[in-house]
Amino acid sequence: MTQTQTQTQTQTQVFRSPAGYVQGRNAIADLGDHAEDLGNSAVVLGDDLVLDLVGDRVRDGLESAGFDVTLEEFNGECSESEIERVADVHEEFGADVLVGAGGGKAIDTARAAREHTGGALVSLPTIASTDAPTSSVAVIYTEAGEFVEFHVYERHPELVLVDTEIVAKAPTRLFRGGIGDALATWFEADAAHRSGATTIFGARSTRTAQQIARLAYTTLREHGRSAVDAVERDAVTDSTEAVVEANTLLSGLGFESGGLAAAHAIHNGLTQLEDTHGATHGEKVTVGTLAQLVLEGRDDAFVEDVADFAASVGLPTTLAEIGLEDPEPDALEVVAEAACAEDETIHNEPFPVSPADVRDALIGADAIGRRLSVDATGDE
Repeated sequence: MTQTQTQTQTQTQVFRSPAGYVQGRNAIADLGDHAEDLGNSAVVLGDDLVLDLVGDRVRDGLESAGFDVTLEEFNGECSESEIERVADVHEEFGADVLVGAGGGKAIDTARAAREHTGGALVSLPTIASTDAPTSSVAVIYTEAGEFVEFHVYERHPELVLVDTEIVAKAPTRLFRGGIGDALATWFEADAAHRSGATTIFGARSTRTAQQIARLAYTTLREHGRSAVDAVERDAVTDSTEAVVEANTLLSGLGFESGGLAAAHAIHNGLTQLEDTHGATHGEKVTVGTLAQLVLEGRDDAFVEDVADFAASVGLPTTLAEIGLEDPEPDALEVVAEAACAEDETIHNEPFPVSPADVRDALIGADAIGRRLSVDATGDE
């Protein structure tokens, strides 16, 4: 994500989070119990696939708690026009709760619409592919899906509810992508902390946020492989639960209150190349994380260990795996220039970073990934 963060002398520390977080198998059945104090009527926003998947259960759960409920189909992009449309639906229905169900764009649209209408926000992700469900950030796009800007709001969701049985049945690639996104959290928070940068809240991170970011990383390392194995078989195990929590809650709190740095800035640079558009957010962030570690001069054994873990859960470690097979030097220059834009979070690293540094870090990280791949397969 691109958030403007500046180095500052302020000693103010801020930690913010959702008011409530609920996770577990069949948690959706208890939605009404957890939401009953939030209001009396609700608009549930989700695309047609999500509403087919969970719409009836969400409505039944809320109605059992006395809510009047309407289901509203999400049009696919978190654009200003879609935000205004959903806000109008919310107001016309007279709802005091807005439920964003599905992936990040639907949840972000609900988050943004709530800013127009007031009331409570319930975040109900059906995948564990990013840390967006717990955050106060909405990513705004054009109707054609082109990035416009980020909005950081004062309020977080009143409730985040994650049904791990639903998440486990979603495509495994999305789950892997969530691991890739969360893998960056500690490295970025640590870099921002060492440099004295502020978070998206305009303040220094707390020790709590730093430890949460670190816990996201250690949880992934301890449970990531077995969690992916389980999700490939639609199974909910203790490792599945652990990694869903790391992808969603720990990473969400860690990036917002801990800080961002090079990995997500390099991701944003990679999105400038059309050839990378087939890779998920988390897949591109993984490449950005490995490049950050090279940029920071981490020792070979450490970078190789992180790359080995990424590969073991099915994440990319080379540029070719995100669509850049032998990229031209000019292409990497485009990535590097975008990653080093004035307001990018790469400047939260505890040293100056130039586009040449980013280009060479990508080349170095790619070389490590290629070598490890050859070592693993024995192919020349």
